[in-house]
Order: sequence, then C-alpha cells, then structure tokens
Amino acid sequence: MIQDFTLREGAALYGLLAEGDGDIVLKLDRDGLVVHASAGIERLGISLADMLIAPHLADLADPDQAQALRSFIEVVMRGGSAAGWFEFAARGADGATGWFTLQLRPLKAGDGTIDGAIGIMRSIAERRELEERLFAATLTDPLTGLANRRAFRTMLRHLSVHRPGGALALFDIGHLHSLWLRHGASAGDSIVAAFANLLRGLLHQDHILARVGDERFGVLMPQETPPAAEALAREIVGELKRATRLAGSEAIDLRASVGIAGIDESADESLRRAEFALVHARARGRGQIERGDILMDQRRRA
Repeated sequence: MIQDFTLREGAALYGLLAEGDGDIVLKLDRDGLVVHASAGIERLGISLADMLIAPHLADLADPDQAQALRSFIEVVMRGGSAAGWFEFAARGADGATGWFTLQLRPLKAGDGTIDGAIGIMRSIAERRELEERLFAATLTDPLTGLANRRAFRTMLRHLSVHRPGGALALFDIGHLHSLWLRHGASAGDSIVAAFANLLRGLLHQDHILARVGDERFGVLMPQETPPAAEALAREIVGELKRATRLAGSEAIDLRASVGIAGIDESADESLRRAEFALVHARARGRGQIERGDILMDQRRRA
C-alpha cells in the first residue's frame, strides 16, 4: 500500500515542508484516502503497512470534526480555495486527543485533472495548551481561582438572554481595606480566600460564584427566586458570624453586606438593581441584606 513520492509530488511537497518533530507528511488519493504517511502517523495508532484498506483522512479526526475535515478535503480535490491551515483534534493510539493543523495541496495529472493531494499535519498541542491557559487566565481570579468580573458579566448576559427569572447576589466584605492596613496584604489575601471557600461550601451546585472586585463577590442563581436567594444569603451571613465567634478573641470580625436582585432580560439593569440594593445594605451597617425589587417598590410608592 505504501507508495513512493514521484518527483512531481516531491516538488509540491517542498512548498509545504517545515522542520519539526510533530510534522506528519501525507499523500491522499482522489477520494481522500491516506496512501502514504511519514512515521509520525503511528502516534495516532495508524500503521499503513498493516492495513488492507487505506483509511480516509477524516477518520483520524474527532467525530465532532470529521465532517468539517471531509468538506475541507473535498474543496482541495475540486481545486477550489482551501488556503491556510485547517485545525482539528485527532485521537492518538493511547486514546488521548491531540490537536493538529493541516495543509493540503492538490496534485494534478498530466491532463490537468486532480488525482490526489499532498499535505502536512503539524502538531499544535503545545500552542493549544498555551491558548487555553491564556483564555482561562482572562476569565479567572488568580487569588481564589473563581471566575472574575469579566466572566461574571458574560455569564449574566447569557442568563438574561436564555434563562431569565433567576436571581443574583452581591456580597461585599466592606472593611477589607482596613484589614489589609491593620494586618498586612498577605492576611488580607487569606481573608479573601477563606471567604471564597466559605461561599463555595454553602452555595448549591448550580450556583455560579465569581470574585467581581477586591472585596466583592457575585453569585448567579439561575434556579432561585429573589426571596430564596435572600434566605440563602441570611444563612451565609449567619455562618460568617458563627465562624468569627468560634475563632476566639483574636478572630477578625468578618461580616458581609448583601444586595440581591432578580435576573431579567437586561443584564445591565439586573446588575444595577443588585448594586443599588448593596448600597442600601451597606448604609444600614455590616451584615445587612437588601433586595432590589423591594427597594424599587418602596421607591415607587413614595
């Protein structure tokens, strides 16, 4: 089954070759079947010498991407425009998924018809891993590992469009800056991390927790009404008080103010009501809870 490259094929391949241990050199027939491949393809569990029927290149792709890869190959075989590199995931012999980028160039017979293609599959696993890390870094708070403000607002917009009717809560430690000044930055960071862990432990599995400011945390509760969110907030505020009391006389008095609002079709308006409620809660003193819907009703009646 393995075939040598002709001089014509070698000349076409020259324009694609680049140094790199992750490269796999391919030759396809008119139907997209792999009739030749360099040794690197064995990392994907393919040994052409032992196969009676050549595999289609798209068979190497993850099932969710196989059709897109077939379409890419068909464009090349028709002599159409398929410039650039096609990225896809392929499963290795060990079952792990690896990312590759593919470039193909059609091969023309003496009469000008296309009878195959020559190409390179290049491993981009390291690049994809770096991209995923960078993407995660843009959406994650480095101290707590929670979603950050950007991610919180993105998820709130999604809920406003697709699942309005839940609730959101803003928790504000309030006096964190004074604690930083009194006990130092490392102690302040420890307080933030401890509060984040407390929230994680008390929230339900479908709640979405984020750190949205130095001393502020946001919680999206898609399944809760504002009254249910208020009840949960009271439980959390109570746990904070009990944790402080149990820690003894040297414990830091850590209490949070909470503003709650319903999630409707406008993410900005929902967040504005929660922030409005939080301002009122902080004005009443630490450890207080306010709901935006109640405050808005009171304002309308006044």
